[in-house]
Amino acid sequence: MNKMGQPKSLTIIFCLVVLSSCQIQIDTSVTTSVTTDVTEDKKFELYLDELWESNLKRRPVFATRLGDKRFNNKITSNAVEEFEKNKTQIQIDFKNLNSFNFDDLSEENQLNYRLKHVSLSSSIELSEYPSYFMSLNQRGGVQSYYETGDRLNFTSKQDYNDWLTRLSQYSNNIENSYENNKAGIEAGYTQPKLVTSGVISQIEAILDSTLENHPYLQVFLEADEMLLTAEEKETLVNEAKVLITEQINPAYTKLHEFLVNEYLPNSRDSIGIKDVPNGKSWYEDLASYHTTTKLSPDEIHGIGIKEIKRIRQEMEAIISDLEWDGDFQSFLNYLRTSPRFYYDNPEDLFNAYLIMAKTIDPLLPKIFKVFPRAPYGVIPIPAESAPYTTTAYYNSASKGKPGYFYANLYKPESRPKYEIPVLTVHEAVPGHHFQISIAQELKDVPTFRKYLSFTAFVEGWGLYSEELGEYMNLYDDPYDKFGQLTYDMWRAIRLVVDTGMHYKNWSRDDAINLFLENTAKSQLDIENEVDRYIAWPGQALAYKIGQLKILELRTKAEKELGDDFDIKDFHHEILKRGSLPLSILETYINEWIYQSKES
Repeated sequence: MNKMGQPKSLTIIFCLVVLSSCQIQIDTSVTTSVTTDVTEDKKFELYLDELWESNLKRRPVFATRLGDKRFNNKITSNAVEEFEKNKTQIQIDFKNLNSFNFDDLSEENQLNYRLKHVSLSSSIELSEYPSYFMSLNQRGGVQSYYETGDRLNFTSKQDYNDWLTRLSQYSNNIENSYENNKAGIEAGYTQPKLVTSGVISQIEAILDSTLENHPYLQVFLEADEMLLTAEEKETLVNEAKVLITEQINPAYTKLHEFLVNEYLPNSRDSIGIKDVPNGKSWYEDLASYHTTTKLSPDEIHGIGIKEIKRIRQEMEAIISDLEWDGDFQSFLNYLRTSPRFYYDNPEDLFNAYLIMAKTIDPLLPKIFKVFPRAPYGVIPIPAESAPYTTTAYYNSASKGKPGYFYANLYKPESRPKYEIPVLTVHEAVPGHHFQISIAQELKDVPTFRKYLSFTAFVEGWGLYSEELGEYMNLYDDPYDKFGQLTYDMWRAIRLVVDTGMHYKNWSRDDAINLFLENTAKSQLDIENEVDRYIAWPGQALAYKIGQLKILELRTKAEKELGDDFDIKDFHHEILKRGSLPLSILETYINEWIYQSKES
Protein backbone atom coordinates (compact mmCIF):
# COMPACT_ATOMS: atom_id res chain seq x y z
CA MET A 1 0.00 0.00 0.00
CA ASN A 2 1.25 3.52 -0.71
CA LYS A 3 0.94 6.53 1.55
CA MET A 4 -2.57 7.36 0.29
CA GLY A 5 -3.81 3.89 1.08
CA GLN A 6 -3.94 2.83 -2.57
CA PRO A 7 -2.57 -0.46 -3.87
CA LYS A 8 0.97 0.23 -5.05
CA SER A 9 0.60 -1.39 -8.45
CA LEU A 10 -2.86 -1.94 -9.86
CA THR A 11 -2.99 -2.14 -13.61
CA ILE A 12 -5.04 -4.48 -15.76
CA ILE A 13 -4.91 -4.39 -19.54
CA PHE A 14 -7.86 -5.45 -21.69
CA CYS A 15 -7.64 -6.38 -25.35
CA LEU A 16 -10.89 -5.85 -27.22
CA VAL A 17 -11.20 -9.13 -29.05
CA VAL A 18 -14.62 -8.71 -30.60
CA LEU A 19 -16.16 -9.08 -34.02
CA SER A 20 -15.12 -7.27 -35.87
CA SER A 21 7.57 24.10 -37.16
CA CYS A 22 9.30 24.95 -40.02
CA GLN A 23 8.04 27.99 -41.93
CA ILE A 24 6.46 26.69 -45.08
CA GLN A 25 6.98 28.56 -48.30
CA ILE A 26 4.41 27.58 -50.90
CA ASP A 27 4.91 28.26 -54.58
CA THR A 28 1.52 28.45 -56.27
CA SER A 29 2.80 29.87 -59.55
CA VAL A 30 3.04 26.60 -61.46
CA THR A 31 -0.37 25.34 -62.61
CA THR A 32 -1.81 23.90 -65.81
CA SER A 33 -5.37 23.38 -66.88
CA VAL A 34 -4.78 19.64 -67.14
CA THR A 35 -3.07 18.98 -63.81
CA THR A 36 -4.53 21.72 -61.57
CA ASP A 37 -6.39 19.36 -59.25
CA VAL A 38 -3.45 17.00 -58.81
CA THR A 39 -0.95 19.81 -58.34
CA GLU A 40 -3.05 21.61 -55.75
CA ASP A 41 -3.69 18.38 -53.85
CA LYS A 42 -0.03 17.45 -53.85
CA LYS A 43 1.04 20.90 -52.67
CA PHE A 44 -1.61 20.84 -49.96
CA GLU A 45 -0.58 17.39 -48.76
CA LEU A 46 3.04 18.56 -48.64
CA TYR A 47 1.91 21.53 -46.56
CA LEU A 48 0.11 19.19 -44.13
CA ASP A 49 3.15 16.90 -43.86
CA GLU A 50 5.52 19.78 -43.16
CA LEU A 51 3.10 21.36 -40.70
CA TRP A 52 2.87 18.06 -38.84
CA GLU A 53 6.65 17.83 -38.71
CA SER A 54 6.79 21.37 -37.37
CA ASN A 55 4.24 20.52 -34.68
CA LEU A 56 6.24 17.49 -33.54
CA LYS A 57 9.30 19.69 -33.10
CA ARG A 58 7.23 22.11 -31.05
CA ARG A 59 5.75 19.27 -28.97
CA PRO A 60 8.64 16.81 -28.45
CA VAL A 61 7.04 14.88 -25.56
CA PHE A 62 3.93 14.33 -27.69
CA ALA A 63 6.22 13.06 -30.45
CA THR A 64 7.74 10.56 -28.03
CA ARG A 65 4.30 9.33 -27.04
CA LEU A 66 3.64 8.63 -30.72
CA GLY A 67 6.81 6.57 -30.93
CA ASP A 68 8.87 9.24 -32.71
CA LYS A 69 12.04 9.51 -30.65
CA ARG A 70 13.94 12.07 -32.70
CA PHE A 71 13.25 14.77 -30.11
CA ASN A 72 13.45 12.48 -27.12
CA ASN A 73 15.73 14.66 -25.03
CA LYS A 74 13.79 17.90 -25.50
CA ILE A 75 10.76 19.50 -23.87
CA THR A 76 8.45 22.39 -24.74
CA SER A 77 9.41 25.55 -22.94
CA ASN A 78 6.71 27.45 -21.08
CA ALA A 79 8.57 30.76 -21.34
CA VAL A 80 6.68 33.81 -22.60
CA GLU A 81 9.12 34.07 -25.49
CA GLU A 82 8.12 30.58 -26.65
CA PHE A 83 4.45 31.54 -26.51
CA GLU A 84 5.11 34.58 -28.72
CA LYS A 85 7.19 32.51 -31.12
CA ASN A 86 4.40 29.96 -31.47
CA LYS A 87 1.84 32.72 -31.91
CA THR A 88 3.79 34.07 -34.87
CA GLN A 89 4.23 30.61 -36.34
CA ILE A 90 0.51 29.84 -36.16
CA GLN A 91 -0.22 33.02 -38.10
CA ILE A 92 2.30 31.95 -40.76
CA ASP A 93 0.72 28.50 -40.92
CA PHE A 94 -2.73 30.05 -41.35
CA LYS A 95 -1.55 32.40 -44.09
CA ASN A 96 -0.05 29.44 -45.95
CA LEU A 97 -3.29 27.49 -45.56
CA ASN A 98 -5.25 30.34 -47.10
CA SER A 99 -2.96 30.33 -50.14
CA PHE A 100 -4.62 27.15 -51.44
CA ASN A 101 -7.54 27.16 -53.82
CA PHE A 102 -10.19 25.25 -51.89
CA ASP A 103 -12.24 24.42 -55.00
CA ASP A 104 -9.26 22.71 -56.62
CA LEU A 105 -8.80 20.25 -53.75
CA SER A 106 -10.22 16.74 -53.67
CA GLU A 107 -13.24 16.07 -51.48
CA GLU A 108 -11.07 14.46 -48.80
CA ASN A 109 -8.60 17.32 -48.85
CA GLN A 110 -11.44 19.82 -48.61
CA LEU A 111 -12.35 18.18 -45.31
CA ASN A 112 -8.69 18.33 -44.25
CA TYR A 113 -8.65 22.01 -45.20
CA ARG A 114 -11.79 22.76 -43.19
CA LEU A 115 -10.44 20.98 -40.12
CA LYS A 116 -7.09 22.71 -40.30
CA HIS A 117 -8.83 26.05 -40.85
CA VAL A 118 -10.97 25.60 -37.72
CA SER A 119 -7.96 24.52 -35.65
CA LEU A 120 -5.66 27.33 -36.73
CA SER A 121 -8.26 30.11 -36.64
CA SER A 122 -9.36 29.19 -33.12
CA SER A 123 -5.72 28.96 -32.00
CA ILE A 124 -5.07 32.44 -33.39
CA GLU A 125 -8.15 33.74 -31.59
CA LEU A 126 -7.08 32.33 -28.23
CA SER A 127 -3.44 33.35 -28.68
CA GLU A 128 -4.55 36.96 -28.19
CA TYR A 129 -4.95 36.17 -24.50
CA PRO A 130 -1.94 35.66 -22.16
CA SER A 131 -2.59 32.05 -21.15
CA TYR A 132 0.92 31.84 -19.67
CA PHE A 133 -0.35 34.00 -16.81
CA MET A 134 -3.15 31.51 -16.09
CA SER A 135 -1.47 28.13 -16.52
CA LEU A 136 -0.97 27.55 -12.80
CA ASN A 137 -3.72 25.21 -11.65
CA GLN A 138 -4.34 22.08 -9.63
CA ARG A 139 -5.34 20.10 -12.72
CA GLY A 140 -1.79 19.88 -14.01
CA GLY A 141 1.28 21.91 -14.79
CA VAL A 142 4.80 22.27 -13.49
CA GLN A 143 3.90 20.45 -10.27
CA SER A 144 2.99 17.26 -12.13
CA TYR A 145 5.63 16.82 -14.84
CA TYR A 146 6.59 13.50 -13.27
CA GLU A 147 3.29 12.01 -14.49
CA THR A 148 4.55 12.31 -18.07
CA GLY A 149 7.09 9.60 -17.40
CA ASP A 150 4.32 7.16 -16.53
CA ARG A 151 2.79 7.69 -19.98
CA LEU A 152 5.90 7.06 -22.04
CA ASN A 153 7.13 3.73 -23.35
CA PHE A 154 10.72 2.99 -22.34
CA THR A 155 12.25 0.40 -24.67
CA SER A 156 15.99 1.07 -24.38
CA LYS A 157 18.70 2.40 -22.12
CA GLN A 158 18.76 5.53 -24.27
CA ASP A 159 15.09 6.19 -23.47
CA TYR A 160 15.96 6.40 -19.77
CA ASN A 161 18.94 8.64 -20.49
CA ASP A 162 16.72 10.90 -22.59
CA TRP A 163 14.13 11.08 -19.81
CA LEU A 164 16.85 12.11 -17.39
CA THR A 165 17.89 14.87 -19.80
CA ARG A 166 14.27 15.99 -20.05
CA LEU A 167 13.93 16.16 -16.29
CA SER A 168 16.97 18.41 -16.14
CA GLN A 169 15.12 20.84 -18.42
CA TYR A 170 11.86 20.74 -16.44
CA SER A 171 13.58 22.65 -13.67
CA ASN A 172 13.85 25.51 -16.19
CA ASN A 173 10.09 25.38 -16.71
CA ILE A 174 9.54 25.48 -12.95
CA GLU A 175 11.70 28.61 -12.94
CA ASN A 176 9.70 30.00 -15.87
CA SER A 177 6.50 29.43 -13.90
CA TYR A 178 7.94 31.58 -11.15
CA GLU A 179 8.80 34.34 -13.65
CA ASN A 180 5.47 34.12 -15.51
CA ASN A 181 3.34 34.30 -12.39
CA LYS A 182 5.40 37.08 -10.89
CA ALA A 183 4.78 39.11 -14.06
CA GLY A 184 1.12 38.05 -13.94
CA ILE A 185 0.64 39.77 -10.59
CA GLU A 186 1.94 43.04 -12.05
CA ALA A 187 -0.30 42.71 -15.14
CA GLY A 188 -3.43 41.96 -13.11
CA TYR A 189 -3.68 38.26 -14.01
CA THR A 190 -3.82 35.88 -11.06
CA GLN A 191 -5.59 32.66 -10.24
CA PRO A 192 -8.24 32.46 -7.50
CA LYS A 193 -6.89 31.79 -4.02
CA LEU A 194 -8.38 28.30 -3.90
CA VAL A 195 -6.54 27.32 -7.11
CA THR A 196 -3.26 28.68 -5.79
CA SER A 197 -3.76 26.83 -2.49
CA GLY A 198 -4.30 23.56 -4.36
CA VAL A 199 -1.05 23.94 -6.30
CA ILE A 200 0.83 24.83 -3.11
CA SER A 201 -0.43 21.61 -1.49
CA GLN A 202 0.66 19.54 -4.50
CA ILE A 203 4.16 21.03 -4.46
CA GLU A 204 4.38 20.41 -0.72
CA ALA A 205 3.53 16.75 -1.32
CA ILE A 206 6.53 16.51 -3.65
CA LEU A 207 8.90 18.37 -1.34
CA ASP A 208 7.77 16.32 1.66
CA SER A 209 8.58 13.06 -0.12
CA THR A 210 11.64 11.16 0.96
CA LEU A 211 14.20 10.81 -1.79
CA GLU A 212 13.41 7.11 -2.30
CA ASN A 213 9.69 7.91 -2.65
CA HIS A 214 10.16 11.04 -4.74
CA PRO A 215 7.79 10.94 -7.73
CA TYR A 216 10.56 12.02 -10.11
CA LEU A 217 12.67 9.03 -9.14
CA GLN A 218 10.08 6.33 -9.73
CA VAL A 219 10.69 5.85 -13.47
CA PHE A 220 14.30 4.95 -12.72
CA LEU A 221 13.55 2.77 -9.68
CA GLU A 222 11.04 0.82 -11.79
CA ALA A 223 13.27 0.67 -14.88
CA ASP A 224 12.99 -2.52 -16.89
CA GLU A 225 15.89 -4.75 -15.83
CA MET A 226 15.78 -6.44 -19.24
CA LEU A 227 16.97 -3.15 -20.75
CA LEU A 228 19.59 -2.18 -18.19
CA THR A 229 22.31 -3.95 -16.25
CA ALA A 230 22.18 -3.60 -12.49
CA GLU A 231 25.13 -1.23 -12.67
CA GLU A 232 23.49 0.93 -15.38
CA LYS A 233 20.28 1.13 -13.39
CA GLU A 234 22.13 2.12 -10.24
CA THR A 235 23.98 4.83 -12.16
CA LEU A 236 20.72 6.25 -13.54
CA VAL A 237 19.08 6.20 -10.11
CA ASN A 238 22.06 8.00 -8.55
CA GLU A 239 22.15 10.61 -11.32
CA ALA A 240 18.41 11.17 -10.91
CA LYS A 241 18.87 11.64 -7.16
CA VAL A 242 21.50 14.29 -7.81
CA LEU A 243 19.19 16.01 -10.30
CA ILE A 244 16.32 15.96 -7.81
CA THR A 245 18.35 17.33 -4.90
CA GLU A 246 20.36 19.90 -6.87
CA GLN A 247 17.87 21.13 -9.49
CA ILE A 248 14.27 19.94 -9.19
CA ASN A 249 13.67 20.33 -5.47
CA PRO A 250 15.45 23.72 -5.29
CA ALA A 251 13.32 24.97 -8.19
CA TYR A 252 10.15 23.74 -6.48
CA THR A 253 11.27 25.28 -3.19
CA LYS A 254 11.73 28.67 -4.84
CA LEU A 255 8.36 28.46 -6.57
CA HIS A 256 6.68 27.28 -3.37
CA GLU A 257 8.08 30.16 -1.33
CA PHE A 258 6.95 32.62 -3.98
CA LEU A 259 3.46 31.13 -4.13
CA VAL A 260 3.05 31.19 -0.35
CA ASN A 261 4.60 34.57 0.33
CA GLU A 262 3.72 36.64 -2.76
CA TYR A 263 1.30 34.97 -5.14
CA LEU A 264 -1.27 33.66 -2.67
CA PRO A 265 -1.71 37.03 -0.91
CA ASN A 266 -2.21 38.63 -4.35
CA SER A 267 -4.43 35.87 -5.75
CA ARG A 268 -8.03 36.75 -6.51
CA ASP A 269 -10.81 36.33 -4.01
CA SER A 270 -13.13 36.08 -7.03
CA ILE A 271 -13.36 32.85 -8.99
CA GLY A 272 -14.41 33.80 -12.53
CA ILE A 273 -12.12 34.55 -15.45
CA LYS A 274 -14.37 37.55 -16.12
CA ASP A 275 -12.43 39.31 -13.34
CA VAL A 276 -9.08 39.38 -15.18
CA PRO A 277 -8.40 41.94 -17.95
CA ASN A 278 -10.62 41.23 -20.99
CA GLY A 279 -11.95 38.25 -19.06
CA LYS A 280 -15.49 38.29 -20.44
CA SER A 281 -14.26 38.30 -24.04
CA TRP A 282 -11.77 35.59 -23.16
CA TYR A 283 -14.56 33.41 -21.78
CA GLU A 284 -16.74 33.98 -24.83
CA ASP A 285 -13.90 32.77 -27.05
CA LEU A 286 -13.21 29.80 -24.75
CA ALA A 287 -16.88 28.82 -24.93
CA SER A 288 -16.78 28.96 -28.72
CA TYR A 289 -13.50 27.02 -28.83
CA HIS A 290 -14.62 24.18 -26.57
CA THR A 291 -18.12 23.77 -28.03
CA THR A 292 -17.19 24.46 -31.70
CA THR A 293 -20.37 26.54 -31.86
CA LYS A 294 -21.31 30.22 -31.82
CA LEU A 295 -23.57 29.75 -28.80
CA SER A 296 -23.19 32.61 -26.35
CA PRO A 297 -22.55 31.93 -22.65
CA ASP A 298 -26.09 33.14 -21.93
CA GLU A 299 -27.56 30.69 -24.46
CA ILE A 300 -25.49 27.85 -23.01
CA HIS A 301 -26.66 28.80 -19.51
CA GLY A 302 -30.27 28.54 -20.69
CA ILE A 303 -29.71 25.13 -22.31
CA GLY A 304 -28.31 23.89 -19.01
CA ILE A 305 -31.35 25.04 -17.05
CA LYS A 306 -33.69 23.22 -19.47
CA GLU A 307 -31.65 20.02 -19.22
CA ILE A 308 -31.64 20.15 -15.42
CA LYS A 309 -35.45 20.26 -15.40
CA ARG A 310 -35.74 17.38 -17.89
CA ILE A 311 -33.30 15.08 -16.09
CA ARG A 312 -34.78 15.92 -12.69
CA GLN A 313 -38.13 14.58 -13.89
CA GLU A 314 -36.52 11.26 -14.88
CA MET A 315 -34.81 11.03 -11.50
CA GLU A 316 -38.03 11.63 -9.62
CA ALA A 317 -39.74 8.93 -11.68
CA ILE A 318 -37.16 6.38 -10.44
CA ILE A 319 -37.64 7.51 -6.85
CA SER A 320 -41.39 7.04 -7.28
CA ASP A 321 -40.90 3.55 -8.75
CA LEU A 322 -38.75 2.63 -5.72
CA GLU A 323 -41.62 3.78 -3.48
CA TRP A 324 -39.23 5.89 -1.47
CA ASP A 325 -40.83 7.23 1.70
CA GLY A 326 -39.44 10.74 1.59
CA ASP A 327 -38.61 13.69 -0.65
CA PHE A 328 -35.93 14.12 -3.32
CA GLN A 329 -33.32 15.50 -0.91
CA SER A 330 -33.80 12.67 1.57
CA PHE A 331 -33.23 10.17 -1.25
CA LEU A 332 -30.01 11.93 -2.28
CA ASN A 333 -28.87 11.93 1.34
CA TYR A 334 -29.55 8.20 1.53
CA LEU A 335 -27.41 7.61 -1.56
CA ARG A 336 -24.58 9.72 -0.14
CA THR A 337 -24.56 8.16 3.32
CA SER A 338 -25.74 4.55 3.19
CA PRO A 339 -22.80 2.11 3.55
CA ARG A 340 -24.47 -0.24 1.05
CA PHE A 341 -23.37 2.05 -1.79
CA TYR A 342 -19.67 2.27 -0.88
CA TYR A 343 -16.56 0.13 -0.56
CA ASP A 344 -14.48 0.57 2.55
CA ASN A 345 -11.10 -0.02 0.91
CA PRO A 346 -9.42 0.95 -2.39
CA GLU A 347 -8.73 -2.66 -3.46
CA ASP A 348 -12.41 -3.59 -3.61
CA LEU A 349 -13.25 -0.36 -5.42
CA PHE A 350 -10.55 -1.02 -7.98
CA ASN A 351 -11.67 -4.61 -8.50
CA ALA A 352 -15.22 -3.39 -9.13
CA TYR A 353 -13.94 -1.22 -11.98
CA LEU A 354 -12.06 -4.20 -13.42
CA ILE A 355 -15.14 -6.40 -13.29
CA MET A 356 -17.29 -3.73 -14.93
CA ALA A 357 -14.81 -3.31 -17.77
CA LYS A 358 -14.75 -7.05 -18.39
CA THR A 359 -18.55 -7.11 -18.27
CA ILE A 360 -18.88 -4.43 -20.95
CA ASP A 361 -16.39 -5.84 -23.47
CA PRO A 362 -18.51 -8.75 -24.79
CA LEU A 363 -21.62 -6.54 -25.01
CA LEU A 364 -20.14 -4.08 -27.49
CA PRO A 365 -20.96 -6.02 -30.71
CA LYS A 366 -24.61 -5.19 -30.05
CA ILE A 367 -24.00 -1.56 -31.00
CA PHE A 368 -20.71 -1.39 -32.94
CA LYS A 369 -19.36 -2.96 -36.09
CA VAL A 370 -15.85 -1.41 -35.99
CA PHE A 371 -13.56 -1.79 -32.99
CA PRO A 372 -10.18 -0.33 -32.05
CA ARG A 373 -7.15 -2.58 -32.14
CA ALA A 374 -5.45 -0.86 -29.20
CA PRO A 375 -5.97 -2.46 -25.77
CA TYR A 376 -6.91 -0.48 -22.70
CA GLY A 377 -6.09 -0.75 -19.03
CA VAL A 378 -7.53 0.32 -15.69
CA ILE A 379 -5.11 2.04 -13.35
CA PRO A 380 -5.34 4.16 -10.17
CA ILE A 381 -4.87 7.92 -10.33
CA PRO A 382 -1.44 8.72 -8.79
CA ALA A 383 -1.70 9.12 -5.04
CA GLU A 384 -0.03 12.54 -5.06
CA SER A 385 -2.77 14.08 -7.20
CA ALA A 386 -5.76 11.90 -6.25
CA PRO A 387 -7.04 14.12 -3.41
CA TYR A 388 -7.16 17.15 -5.70
CA THR A 389 -8.57 15.73 -8.90
CA THR A 390 -11.75 14.26 -10.30
CA THR A 391 -13.29 10.79 -10.08
CA ALA A 392 -11.69 9.44 -13.24
CA TYR A 393 -10.00 10.32 -16.52
CA TYR A 394 -8.53 8.68 -19.62
CA ASN A 395 -5.13 8.82 -21.31
CA SER A 396 -4.97 7.62 -24.87
CA ALA A 397 -2.94 4.72 -26.21
CA SER A 398 0.45 5.44 -27.72
CA LYS A 399 3.08 3.32 -29.42
CA GLY A 400 3.77 0.38 -27.12
CA LYS A 401 1.36 1.66 -24.47
CA PRO A 402 -2.33 0.87 -24.01
CA GLY A 403 -4.96 3.45 -23.31
CA TYR A 404 -5.55 3.94 -19.60
CA PHE A 405 -8.75 4.54 -17.67
CA TYR A 406 -7.56 6.20 -14.45
CA ALA A 407 -9.84 5.63 -11.44
CA ASN A 408 -9.65 7.69 -8.25
CA LEU A 409 -9.31 5.36 -5.26
CA TYR A 410 -8.73 8.11 -2.70
CA LYS A 411 -11.35 7.94 0.07
CA PRO A 412 -13.34 5.01 -1.36
CA GLU A 413 -16.07 5.75 1.15
CA SER A 414 -16.89 8.82 -0.99
CA ARG A 415 -17.05 6.95 -4.33
CA PRO A 416 -20.44 5.25 -4.81
CA LYS A 417 -20.90 1.89 -6.49
CA TYR A 418 -23.68 3.24 -8.71
CA GLU A 419 -21.13 5.46 -10.49
CA ILE A 420 -18.99 2.53 -11.63
CA PRO A 421 -20.98 1.48 -14.74
CA VAL A 422 -21.46 5.00 -16.08
CA LEU A 423 -17.85 6.02 -15.42
CA THR A 424 -16.50 2.93 -17.16
CA VAL A 425 -18.55 3.41 -20.32
CA HIS A 426 -17.47 7.07 -20.48
CA GLU A 427 -13.75 6.79 -19.78
CA ALA A 428 -13.03 3.36 -21.28
CA VAL A 429 -15.44 1.57 -23.62
CA PRO A 430 -17.31 2.55 -25.67
CA GLY A 431 -16.36 6.09 -24.63
CA HIS A 432 -12.95 7.68 -24.87
CA HIS A 433 -10.97 4.55 -25.64
CA PHE A 434 -13.20 3.67 -28.59
CA GLN A 435 -13.41 7.13 -30.09
CA ILE A 436 -9.78 8.15 -29.62
CA SER A 437 -8.28 4.80 -30.62
CA ILE A 438 -10.45 4.48 -33.73
CA ALA A 439 -9.32 7.98 -34.74
CA GLN A 440 -5.65 7.12 -34.17
CA GLU A 441 -6.04 3.98 -36.30
CA LEU A 442 -7.61 5.75 -39.31
CA LYS A 443 -6.15 4.79 -42.68
CA ASP A 444 -5.35 7.06 -45.63
CA VAL A 445 -5.69 10.35 -43.75
CA PRO A 446 -3.05 12.97 -42.92
CA THR A 447 -1.43 12.23 -39.58
CA PHE A 448 -2.84 15.33 -37.89
CA ARG A 449 -6.36 13.91 -38.33
CA LYS A 450 -5.54 10.94 -36.11
CA TYR A 451 -4.75 13.17 -33.15
CA LEU A 452 -7.19 16.01 -33.71
CA SER A 453 -9.27 16.70 -30.61
CA PHE A 454 -12.30 18.97 -30.70
CA THR A 455 -13.50 18.96 -27.10
CA ALA A 456 -17.20 18.99 -27.97
CA PHE A 457 -16.77 15.91 -30.15
CA VAL A 458 -14.47 13.96 -27.82
CA GLU A 459 -16.30 14.72 -24.59
CA GLY A 460 -19.67 14.81 -26.30
CA TRP A 461 -19.05 11.24 -27.43
CA GLY A 462 -17.96 10.26 -23.90
CA LEU A 463 -21.21 11.58 -22.44
CA TYR A 464 -23.27 10.09 -25.27
CA SER A 465 -21.64 6.74 -24.49
CA GLU A 466 -23.05 6.87 -20.97
CA GLU A 467 -26.54 6.69 -22.44
CA LEU A 468 -25.47 3.64 -24.48
CA GLY A 469 -25.33 1.68 -21.24
CA GLU A 470 -29.08 1.36 -21.76
CA TYR A 471 -28.49 -0.66 -24.94
CA MET A 472 -26.17 -2.99 -23.02
CA ASN A 473 -28.54 -3.35 -20.03
CA LEU A 474 -25.93 -1.95 -17.64
CA TYR A 475 -28.52 0.03 -15.73
CA ASP A 476 -31.03 -2.70 -14.89
CA ASP A 477 -30.57 -1.87 -11.22
CA PRO A 478 -32.56 1.35 -10.57
CA TYR A 479 -29.70 2.73 -8.48
CA ASP A 480 -27.28 2.25 -11.37
CA LYS A 481 -29.78 4.03 -13.63
CA PHE A 482 -30.00 6.83 -11.10
CA GLY A 483 -26.21 6.96 -11.19
CA GLN A 484 -26.31 7.40 -14.97
CA LEU A 485 -28.88 10.19 -14.62
CA THR A 486 -26.73 11.74 -11.91
CA TYR A 487 -23.86 11.92 -14.39
CA ASP A 488 -26.12 13.35 -17.09
CA MET A 489 -27.39 15.90 -14.57
CA TRP A 490 -23.80 16.64 -13.60
CA ARG A 491 -22.98 17.71 -17.18
CA ALA A 492 -26.19 19.74 -17.46
CA ILE A 493 -25.28 21.54 -14.24
CA ARG A 494 -21.84 22.23 -15.69
CA LEU A 495 -23.41 24.42 -18.35
CA VAL A 496 -25.07 26.50 -15.66
CA VAL A 497 -22.28 26.73 -13.08
CA ASP A 498 -19.40 27.22 -15.55
CA THR A 499 -21.16 30.11 -17.27
CA GLY A 500 -22.46 31.26 -13.90
CA MET A 501 -19.04 31.50 -12.25
CA HIS A 502 -17.06 32.76 -15.23
CA TYR A 503 -19.58 35.01 -16.97
CA LYS A 504 -22.20 35.93 -14.41
CA ASN A 505 -21.86 36.53 -10.68
CA TRP A 506 -22.15 33.06 -9.23
CA SER A 507 -20.13 32.15 -6.16
CA ARG A 508 -18.43 28.81 -5.53
CA ASP A 509 -21.14 28.04 -2.96
CA ASP A 510 -23.84 28.75 -5.55
CA ALA A 511 -22.27 26.16 -7.83
CA ILE A 512 -21.81 23.58 -5.06
CA ASN A 513 -25.38 24.01 -3.87
CA LEU A 514 -26.84 23.46 -7.34
CA PHE A 515 -25.01 20.13 -7.42
CA LEU A 516 -26.11 19.18 -3.91
CA GLU A 517 -29.73 19.98 -4.73
CA ASN A 518 -29.84 17.88 -7.91
CA THR A 519 -27.27 15.07 -7.76
CA ALA A 520 -26.24 12.23 -5.49
CA LYS A 521 -22.56 13.02 -5.96
CA SER A 522 -20.56 13.25 -2.76
CA GLN A 523 -19.51 16.58 -1.27
CA LEU A 524 -15.84 15.81 -2.02
CA ASP A 525 -16.53 15.05 -5.68
CA ILE A 526 -18.67 18.14 -6.05
CA GLU A 527 -16.05 20.43 -4.55
CA ASN A 528 -13.30 18.94 -6.72
CA GLU A 529 -15.47 19.31 -9.80
CA VAL A 530 -16.40 22.93 -9.09
CA ASP A 531 -12.76 23.76 -8.42
CA ARG A 532 -11.85 22.13 -11.72
CA TYR A 533 -14.27 24.43 -13.56
CA ILE A 534 -12.82 27.42 -11.78
CA ALA A 535 -9.31 26.46 -12.91
CA TRP A 536 -10.29 25.43 -16.44
CA PRO A 537 -12.92 27.88 -17.75
CA GLY A 538 -15.07 26.77 -20.67
CA GLN A 539 -13.89 23.17 -21.02
CA ALA A 540 -16.83 21.80 -19.02
CA LEU A 541 -19.29 23.22 -21.57
CA ALA A 542 -18.24 20.77 -24.27
CA TYR A 543 -19.71 17.58 -22.81
CA LYS A 544 -23.41 18.35 -22.81
CA ILE A 545 -23.34 20.48 -25.97
CA GLY A 546 -21.61 17.66 -27.86
CA GLN A 547 -23.89 14.96 -26.42
CA LEU A 548 -27.04 16.88 -27.31
CA LYS A 549 -25.89 17.26 -30.92
CA ILE A 550 -25.13 13.52 -31.29
CA LEU A 551 -28.47 12.61 -29.73
CA GLU A 552 -30.25 15.11 -31.99
CA LEU A 553 -28.64 13.52 -35.05
CA ARG A 554 -29.50 10.00 -33.91
CA THR A 555 -33.12 10.98 -33.29
CA LYS A 556 -33.30 12.50 -36.76
CA ALA A 557 -31.79 9.38 -38.33
CA GLU A 558 -34.16 7.09 -36.44
CA LYS A 559 -37.14 9.15 -37.54
CA GLU A 560 -36.19 9.47 -41.21
CA LEU A 561 -34.82 5.96 -41.73
CA GLY A 562 -37.42 4.12 -39.68
CA ASP A 563 -36.93 0.34 -39.83
CA ASP A 564 -33.79 0.83 -41.92
CA PHE A 565 -32.01 2.59 -39.05
CA ASP A 566 -29.11 0.56 -37.66
CA ILE A 567 -27.36 1.95 -34.61
CA LYS A 568 -24.14 0.16 -35.63
CA ASP A 569 -24.08 2.09 -38.90
CA PHE A 570 -24.88 5.35 -37.12
CA HIS A 571 -21.98 4.91 -34.70
CA HIS A 572 -19.65 4.06 -37.56
CA GLU A 573 -20.65 7.27 -39.34
CA ILE A 574 -20.04 9.31 -36.19
CA LEU A 575 -16.57 7.89 -35.54
CA LYS A 576 -15.11 6.99 -38.92
CA ARG A 577 -13.62 10.42 -39.72
CA GLY A 578 -12.11 11.10 -36.32
CA SER A 579 -12.81 14.21 -34.26
CA LEU A 580 -14.91 16.87 -36.02
CA PRO A 581 -16.45 20.25 -35.17
CA LEU A 582 -20.15 19.76 -34.51
CA SER A 583 -21.28 21.65 -37.61
CA ILE A 584 -19.14 19.48 -39.90
CA LEU A 585 -20.34 16.34 -38.12
CA GLU A 586 -23.93 17.40 -38.70
CA THR A 587 -23.30 17.92 -42.42
CA TYR A 588 -21.89 14.40 -42.81
CA ILE A 589 -24.68 12.73 -40.85
CA ASN A 590 -27.30 14.57 -42.89
CA GLU A 591 -25.60 13.35 -46.07
CA TRP A 592 -25.55 9.79 -44.72
CA ILE A 593 -29.27 9.96 -43.88
CA TYR A 594 -30.06 11.25 -47.38
CA GLN A 595 -27.93 8.59 -49.09
CA SER A 596 -29.40 5.84 -46.90
CA LYS A 597 -32.93 6.87 -47.88
CA GLU A 598 -32.00 6.92 -51.58
CA SER A 599 -30.31 3.51 -51.59
